[in-house]
Amino acid sequence: MLNFISGNLDYLLATYGYLAVFVFVGVESIGVPVPGETMLVTAAIYAGTTGRLSIFWVIVASAAGAIVGDNIGYLIGRTGGYRLLRRYGRYIRLEEDRLRLGQYLFHKHGPKVVFFGRFISVLRIFAAFLAGVNRMHWRLFLIFNAAGGIIWSTLYGVGAYRLGQQLLRLSGRIDLVLAIIGVGVIIAAIVFLRRNEARLQREADAAVPRPVEPPS
Repeated sequence: MLNFISGNLDYLLATYGYLAVFVFVGVESIGVPVPGETMLVTAAIYAGTTGRLSIFWVIVASAAGAIVGDNIGYLIGRTGGYRLLRRYGRYIRLEEDRLRLGQYLFHKHGPKVVFFGRFISVLRIFAAFLAGVNRMHWRLFLIFNAAGGIIWSTLYGVGAYRLGQQLLRLSGRIDLVLAIIGVGVIIAAIVFLRRNEARLQREADAAVPRPVEPPS
């Protein structure tokens, strides 16, 4: 289903325009793994190559979807997320030790996790939900969530729009270089996260009691 949707983003954009951007980014932000970021980039490139969409309104629709979706995800996490994670978390590799790590990170770095999580694929889907689960103050969440959503939408939107304007000038060699750089960044990020996860987990185990209790 997701592959079918991903393969028809151009059709969805041509049919629904800015609404498609708002819905896809919003639904991804709630916690459903749909291609929200891909929709934003596709819409921005579409605007740059066809002129049928305004990049300004693409960015507005994306930022609005991110903010609305994240707030729904936060509300779900705050009202019933802890019970869901304790019961079903193991199916998505969120066992008790990772719940403990999540509590520790949100206690120490909650605003940073919410802001920078918008730029990291896995956190983009779960950060708002986990902020709610860990009882992050809503006003603080809203400020950093809105800032992250607006800056993320602007950077990715403008960058992809400029790419769309220059798309026909790109050669196969440039595409290959960009792909190699992208893979290198991903590998570096994975290595960094794995090296630091063990250290953070030790700190979390020492700071958060066993078994994990619902945040107050």
